[in-house]
Amino acid sequence: MKIEENHYGSDYTFIPAISVAHGTGTEILPDLYCYTVQIVNICLIGLPNAADFILVDAGMPRSADEIIAAAEKRFGSNSRPKAIILTHGHFDHVGAVIELIRYWRIPVYAHPAELPYLTGKKSYPAPDSSVEGGMIAKVSALFPNEPIDLGSSVQPLPSGGMVPHLPEFRWIHTPGHTPGHISLFREKDRALIAGDAFVTVRQDQLFKVLTQKLEFSGPPRYFTNDWEKAKESVRKLATLHPKVAVTGHGKPVTGEQLRAGLIQLVRDFDHIAVPDYGKYIQ
Repeated sequence: MKIEENHYGSDYTFIPAISVAHGTGTEILPDLYCYTVQIVNICLIGLPNAADFILVDAGMPRSADEIIAAAEKRFGSNSRPKAIILTHGHFDHVGAVIELIRYWRIPVYAHPAELPYLTGKKSYPAPDSSVEGGMIAKVSALFPNEPIDLGSSVQPLPSGGMVPHLPEFRWIHTPGHTPGHISLFREKDRALIAGDAFVTVRQDQLFKVLTQKLEFSGPPRYFTNDWEKAKESVRKLATLHPKVAVTGHGKPVTGEQLRAGLIQLVRDFDHIAVPDYGKYIQ
């Protein structure tokens, strides 16, 4: 891996958005830990102090030191994951990935359809600041969308749903928010890491993001450009009947609250999730 050649897009910058959950971690299951970096969640999968663990997603720009500290607090000093699995490549999910690759010297895995956005070949569609939504939607034009270049550090996920170093999990293609968006699911305890396929906070509304008010919602509106695929992805995840879910934004949910929230989101997706107007609305 020629790590020294990796670089972020020229528009990558620190985004000064902090929620009440920033810096907090929650053990969802004995080997599933959710940590909030500003307004986005990362997951650490592995038993505490174990030698084998995985990081899912890589937080906000300039958050590498915080993520390393969270990992070492849970797994021990100088511990490092076996790999980073990306649900997708938006700036708030890969914000510290290059620093983490350089520090840990580990590979990154993503869906093949996401690789053009992670190897410098293609920019995501620009965030839609005209979309129906709150203050965050209105300022989303400031969010980075240029591709980062991870070069040979990023590899395609194996076909068939296998997740490297996580034999009990499988990856599920859940496009709509991005072409190569994935979620992770473990059958034995029905644990779901949904990424941004759906979230549990209205990510376009500033007050709700800052306070982390729990509310089932579709993927963040300003960055989603295929609502039909997004709707089908939520349906796909609902058929798994998860008992535990960690989403890219918002609080983890379990049990009846999760079941009822997903049922309502699937039933009323066009009303709850899809904005009434915006440049990506057909």
